[in-house]
Amino acid sequence: VLSFIIFICYIASLAASFMMAPLLEFLLALFLFFAYASKLNEKFKGVHWPLADFLRCVTAAIIYFAISIAAVSKYNDGASKAAGVFGFAATIVFAIDFYLTFNELVTFLKQGSSDSPEGHKAEDEDSDSDSD
Repeated sequence: VLSFIIFICYIASLAASFMMAPLLEFLLALFLFFAYASKLNEKFKGVHWPLADFLRCVTAAIIYFAISIAAVSKYNDGASKAAGVFGFAATIVFAIDFYLTFNELVTFLKQGSSDSPEGHKAEDEDSDSDSD
């Protein structure tokens, strides 16, 4: 919703050249929302969905921060200032989402790595190799 509000503000402002970033972020967020809602993440196991969400959050936070600085400092109309302020708010929201997604990703990777070494140890102990 915040990306859509920023998109509308950029359309109404002199900084209309920045409108593409919030539009793409809004469409990407909408796609991921419908992908999770329609259980596409369970159907397409080849895509690592938490990593895709993590990368979306990181890039969105960086891009919103950069265009918000440019919109607030370069343009003097109210819509540009409003888009910049909403952009800073979006930066904070995406940074929080980035932090939460990162913690989920680390937990997932720790679970995956803790299972692997035990499986390899069991295979090594059961082998009848003469190389020892």
